[in-house]
Amino acid sequence: MPLGGPIALGIFAVAFFFIATEKADKVKVVLIGAGVMAALGLIPGTEVFFSEHEGIDWNVIFLLLGMMIIVSIIKQTGLFDYLAIWAAKRSKGEPYRLMVMLMGITAIASPFLDNVTTIMLVAPVTVVVCNRLRIAAQPYLIAEVLASNIGGAATLIGDPPNIIIGSRAGLTFNDFLANMAPIVVITFIAFVLLTRVLFRKSFQYNPEHVAAVMALQERRAITDVKLLVRCLVVLGVVVIGFVLHSVVHLEPSIVALLGAGVMLLVSKAEVGGVLRDVEWPTLVFFMGLFVMVAGLVHTGVIEAMGTWAVEAFGDNYFVAATALLFGSSILGAFFDNIPYVATMAPVVEGVVAEVPDPETGRALWWAFALGADFGGNGTAVAASANVVAIGIAARTGHPISFWQFTKYGIVVTFLTTVMAWVYVWLRYFM
Repeated sequence: MPLGGPIALGIFAVAFFFIATEKADKVKVVLIGAGVMAALGLIPGTEVFFSEHEGIDWNVIFLLLGMMIIVSIIKQTGLFDYLAIWAAKRSKGEPYRLMVMLMGITAIASPFLDNVTTIMLVAPVTVVVCNRLRIAAQPYLIAEVLASNIGGAATLIGDPPNIIIGSRAGLTFNDFLANMAPIVVITFIAFVLLTRVLFRKSFQYNPEHVAAVMALQERRAITDVKLLVRCLVVLGVVVIGFVLHSVVHLEPSIVALLGAGVMLLVSKAEVGGVLRDVEWPTLVFFMGLFVMVAGLVHTGVIEAMGTWAVEAFGDNYFVAATALLFGSSILGAFFDNIPYVATMAPVVEGVVAEVPDPETGRALWWAFALGADFGGNGTAVAASANVVAIGIAARTGHPISFWQFTKYGIVVTFLTTVMAWVYVWLRYFM
């Protein structure tokens, strides 16, 4: 590893400490960290703005921007209030039932919309329903994010790392569905049962507020039916664009931006007002984080970690799969799983190329994907959906601290990773 590696790792560790302890604003921290790395020459110069593997992932940034604009316009129709009242009435205000309902919606939508988009659509509904019931929204938002990261692992388009892995390994939508969906269903059921224990102290039931919500007429929440219809048509086309990603060969970010532009056009919304709803601090945080991770990539830190972990086990392919699964789960929890997967995919490809049996080689890819996807629940900055949800929570008056999220995420990550390990052993190596 070049001399710059330990320096880059040290800067990242200091920045991560300040983010984790919340001793400083996370946006300021990543901007300073990225600036210091740039000043010391630890990033690939101006390539950080253009490189797919050693720079800012603009696909992620513009996907988020497009969906933030879409969500902002849909919010003006009253749809989120309608869904919130509907969910509260169907659950009769019972906290655990409400959480299961919201998690179920999230987990079902994530494999087809991707987990970031799903959170951007479900989180506003959650905040509204919790405000209506006068209960804390944080437990429900955290549970939804954890559910989205689990559910998104099921398909090629459900989690951004899967798109990277599918492209590198030549795996199709159906390949992911056949190999990832079974363990996703099993782990999600286990997670739903676990939430009863994890969030037991957070469940609040206020009979008077529940009675007030039960008396509401959800249809009255819709403020503009014509606008809602136009917005739903555009959103439907965007969703189809996401699902047909591998057919139409349009990046999700392009689909989201086109959808945002069309929605601005058909809604005749005031652009300045819509842009004020965009989570700009979240987007800037991602850009700074991508630059810092680029420093770790450019100086060889992540590749050295991954190569050492895999090569240490020689031709014992189950042990190699174990190393990939747990190593990706751990490293992905700290470095954001999108740039981590983009960096490690060539390493895994090289390892798979040395495996004589193609099926065993594919098993290593599935272990890698499961570790990276489930590791996205490890910390508050481990996946894009986590950061987006925390940004929405802060903006709506329900702030979630780094450790408030992480104390739940670590438990869920450990459980799902162990279950995935057993699954990989039984299905591919038994």
